[in-house]
Amino acid sequence: MKTSLALTVFALFACTTPSLGQTQTEKLIRNTPAPQAAAQPPKESYPDDPDNHEKADVPKGKVTKMPNFASQVFDHTDRSWWIYVPSQYTPDKPACVMIFQDGQGYQGRVPTVFDNLIAKGDMPVTIAVFVNPGNLTDPAIKRGNSERSFEYDTVSDQYSRFLLEELLPEVEKTYKLRHDAASRAVAGLSSGASCAFTAAWFRPDQFSKVLSWIGSYTDLAGGKTGIEGAHNYPFMIRRMDKKPIRVFLQDGDNDLDNPYGNWPLANQSMAKALAFKGYDYKFEFGHGGHSGTHGFAILPASLKWLWRDYKAE
Repeated sequence: MKTSLALTVFALFACTTPSLGQTQTEKLIRNTPAPQAAAQPPKESYPDDPDNHEKADVPKGKVTKMPNFASQVFDHTDRSWWIYVPSQYTPDKPACVMIFQDGQGYQGRVPTVFDNLIAKGDMPVTIAVFVNPGNLTDPAIKRGNSERSFEYDTVSDQYSRFLLEELLPEVEKTYKLRHDAASRAVAGLSSGASCAFTAAWFRPDQFSKVLSWIGSYTDLAGGKTGIEGAHNYPFMIRRMDKKPIRVFLQDGDNDLDNPYGNWPLANQSMAKALAFKGYDYKFEFGHGGHSGTHGFAILPASLKWLWRDYKAE
């Protein structure tokens, strides 16, 4: 399917900009066309998975926009976020949870897929949390290339602490969640994907599943040494003890190539490192660019793979 003009502009912008701001990323995800049949298949086209579409006989979950969240882990920030609760949820049975970074771009489409897969038993009853990166409330503060880049591209335990110490406890004021790692997943696109991997890497005891689209396993963070980004992960995976993480990677050979790295090569390096170390992983490598088109097309299959053989501990 044809990539929208907004995605073309995004790709050109990203080639010269260290990290996208929140608004550009939301547009990237929001403007990604839904998969559909076409008489003349365009350059980037994928099969139309029925589970990407609403079905009249499937119970519908509910998405609620939450009050803006002020973080202490990322001080001087607040952020938008949403919670999806499937119709099958009951307070007497704690639910699994899956957290989507750059959440605003997902909250319009992921719930339909969750509805369909949960109804068929292809994934457990799962609450989705859609959370945006923070907005700085003090204009005098500047961190990294942008606040989004600081939160998402930094290789540290800070973001996992934000999820575990602040965001999930806030969710649990209203809904009961499971606390075992097998029942928790993290997802994202671009820098949001490397952020999701970082959360699981530093806390595999809490997050065991990662969904990564066009992951920025490149040197966007830089840091004090200039080489502190997520491009280090393939080497860290190879040299450190294997962690109990299941990873679904997606990228395309027309993804970005700029001074911060080559995205197709970076994702292939991640896949090779995961294979070398014996991780449970899957890599879908297509011909797309820096967009969510391929990822959304295979979202139902990706979720089925991540949650396969799930059994509550």
